[in-house]
Amino acid sequence: MIRPLTSIAALLALTACSMVAPDKRPALPVPAAFPSGGVYGEPGDAALPMLGYRDVFRDARLQAIIDQALDNNRDLRIAAANIESARAQYRAQRAEQMPLINSNNSASFVDPGTGRSNVNGSPVQGGQRTNLNIGLGITQFEIDLFGRLAALSRADQARYFASDVGARATRLALIGDIGAAWLQYAADKSLLAIAEETVANASASVRLTRARLDGGIAARTDVAQAETVLATAQSDRATQMTALAQDVNALQLLVGAPVDAALLPGSITEAAGSIGDAPPALDTSILLRRPDVVQAEYQLRAANAEVGAARAALLPRLLLTALAGLASNGLSQLFTTRAFNYTATPTLSYPVFAGGRNKAALAQARAQFDIAVASYERAIQVAFREVADALARRGTIDDQLGAQQRLAAAATDSYRLTEARYRGGIDSFLANLDAQRSLYQAQRSLTQTQLVAATNRITLYRTLGGDALTDVGPDGTVAASPTKR
Repeated sequence: MIRPLTSIAALLALTACSMVAPDKRPALPVPAAFPSGGVYGEPGDAALPMLGYRDVFRDARLQAIIDQALDNNRDLRIAAANIESARAQYRAQRAEQMPLINSNNSASFVDPGTGRSNVNGSPVQGGQRTNLNIGLGITQFEIDLFGRLAALSRADQARYFASDVGARATRLALIGDIGAAWLQYAADKSLLAIAEETVANASASVRLTRARLDGGIAARTDVAQAETVLATAQSDRATQMTALAQDVNALQLLVGAPVDAALLPGSITEAAGSIGDAPPALDTSILLRRPDVVQAEYQLRAANAEVGAARAALLPRLLLTALAGLASNGLSQLFTTRAFNYTATPTLSYPVFAGGRNKAALAQARAQFDIAVASYERAIQVAFREVADALARRGTIDDQLGAQQRLAAAATDSYRLTEARYRGGIDSFLANLDAQRSLYQAQRSLTQTQLVAATNRITLYRTLGGDALTDVGPDGTVAASPTKR
């Protein structure tokens, strides 16, 4: 019954042509290679391996927190819902390219004498004539002559893929943020320990200085200076206690659930040592696989398809209305050859006058395409800058960390010596006070440098795409997600 209808639709569809220009990546708006040498260190391998987060975050406690976040984080849930929404939109748009076939069935019973009828109900009394109709109809089905519907479908498909890749970018950012927050907790815990140790040392200095004042061998200014160091350390201790509580709050927000205290790190030295180093890349083409860059590429593809759809809207549209069915005045004759009939009414529609609406829509689509090109190029430039900054920090952080470690060791020795000399009456309290302050600052600086070094390793992992590196297939489809727990 529907064979004539589908044959007509298929024949006309074969004549369709696309107004969408081929997708083409703009040239890389950055150098072909990342900076190397000098502050950037030695160049890395162009063939960068894909690293899972467990390759970089090696502490089992941190891995457990990340796993918990991947199950509970609300941003990931939003991203997953966005994927489903985009997929549904794509499927709905694809359905526009298929005819909508409705079934229309009726039965009427007419009394020849009175003309009274009962439609789709019980027969009237007396003599009657029966009319039966069974039909399938297509109303205003657009034959996609110039690829307008196909272009809209391609645009929605690209947006669907962009949502998919965007979810991978969200996941990568979440993992990096959790690692950084976990390290921040470790650093603040170390700073709290330093402050508590300084409070203990400063309290002992205050007691000793007061005793010396009572004995007439110390000035009142010595007591005041000792109390200044003590008050500073006590203030820092309160600050670090607050920071620790806020660090836990930040982690719980990222995870989306309470975090077991047993999963929190100890000192920054311990935590930093569990963060692996991602090998640096050489070839900037790896940026084309970063999820945020791939997302921008699919948005560019969608904009290109929208231009094609807007161009096709300037051309005629062919609409088909058709009906095929069976009609008979008796059930016995309903399924005979003579009962079959069909009609097909093609309509050619052309926008003779639309007040410039279609041309304005095309101009807007082209402007949106230009925006998408610039956004894509900027995404690559931002990615290049992020990697270059991480490489610059990586190239010098070991020297800085080594210097800070030597400084802290020297400050520790200096404080012990001056403390002993002060107690023995050899050095002045001012020398002891300076040594104590120098040790305090050196320990805090070392902690901050350890945090910077470990955080930069996470940053390099994130900026190089981590395990969210994504390839775009030859047909424009996004590769299956490579991410694993």
